[in-house]
Amino acid sequence: MSFETFIGWRYLKSKRKQTFISLISLISLAGVALGVTALIVVLAVMNGFEEDLKGKILGVNSHIVILRYGEPMDAHLELMREVGQVEGVSSVEPFIYSQVMISAMGGLSGAILRGFDPDVPVSRERLGAMVKSGGIDGLADDAEGKPVRGIMLGGELARQLGVLTGDTVRVVSPMGEVTPLGGRAPRTRNFEVAGIFESGMYEYDSTLAYLSLHEAQDFLNLGQTVTGLEVKVKDIYQADQIRERIMARLGTSYWAKDWMQMNRNLFSALKLEKVAMFIILTLTVLVAAFNIISTLIMVVMEKTRDIAILKSMGANNRSVMRIFVFQGLLVGLAGTLIGLGSGLFLCELLARYKFIKLPSDVYYMNTLPVLVDFRDVAVITFSAVIISFLATLYPAWQASRLNPVEALRYE
Repeated sequence: MSFETFIGWRYLKSKRKQTFISLISLISLAGVALGVTALIVVLAVMNGFEEDLKGKILGVNSHIVILRYGEPMDAHLELMREVGQVEGVSSVEPFIYSQVMISAMGGLSGAILRGFDPDVPVSRERLGAMVKSGGIDGLADDAEGKPVRGIMLGGELARQLGVLTGDTVRVVSPMGEVTPLGGRAPRTRNFEVAGIFESGMYEYDSTLAYLSLHEAQDFLNLGQTVTGLEVKVKDIYQADQIRERIMARLGTSYWAKDWMQMNRNLFSALKLEKVAMFIILTLTVLVAAFNIISTLIMVVMEKTRDIAILKSMGANNRSVMRIFVFQGLLVGLAGTLIGLGSGLFLCELLARYKFIKLPSDVYYMNTLPVLVDFRDVAVITFSAVIISFLATLYPAWQASRLNPVEALRYE
């Protein structure tokens, strides 16, 4: 142990004349610890919200959507084979998308009708995980290959219509048949509610209705065409690169959007909010850093005679500066480590016991989600240590500039 470290450690110990200074040191340590704890917990909760929201969105939507300019796809089977050969693609499936009106004895509501193939394992798995009553089997073709007239509704949509599984609803499509006068007559058909699903997102649960692909083609009079293709990729964070490879393969007649493009505004807002919270909570650590500055200034004033004696005995300016840098940095490091442990402990408690409940009628989840990103933890730790270190420089520099002759003149 160097003599600078030894003396800096001794100055931290409480003596009769230093009780007040030691108390301020403890307050500084507690301030750093509180700031680090708050940063870790808040950013972990925001990460949890973002990850949970991402899971809800991708539970309903695909990673990449491929559409044709101006018209539906007629050769979608060939396109599926082409897209399936692109590196990074996990699965490809057709879908149908249309706006309709759904009515029942209990009410009337606009909805988004989506046709999908219930025989595709990926589709069954994705939608099946959200089913709360009934099942996907009510949408599959019967033994003769004819589509069964079943429909699956979102939970909020079913509540708006006042229907349950097994009830009948009437679906009205404005894209009906062409009349002899050249107009279009709305197309209507009755469907039995085969199941009710809940994605956890009000926007989806209040507007989405699912039909089998064959039934949707027949009802919307699409023949063998589909609206587009849904692509699932192996790495969702590489979706933009895979989308570019798909576009290069298919040519200019088609266009594609990945999930990051479709939800850019939402995730940009979450990222901005996370950065804002980091900046705001970092002010807590800055307040503690000002306490470190005031503590060291008072120590320098208290130890003027000691500093003069050290310099008279041969200690140079750099050694004196190291003493007070070590003293302040020790307070910052201790506060950072305590805050780090407290923050991770609180996150573990929140994740394991879920004792903070959220009203499910307001939020799309009923407990507070927590996800610790150790990159955030590293940034928080580094930032707290750097702020503490910077707080020691001015008082330490002032101590190193002390003239021993002036300090000992009146001793």
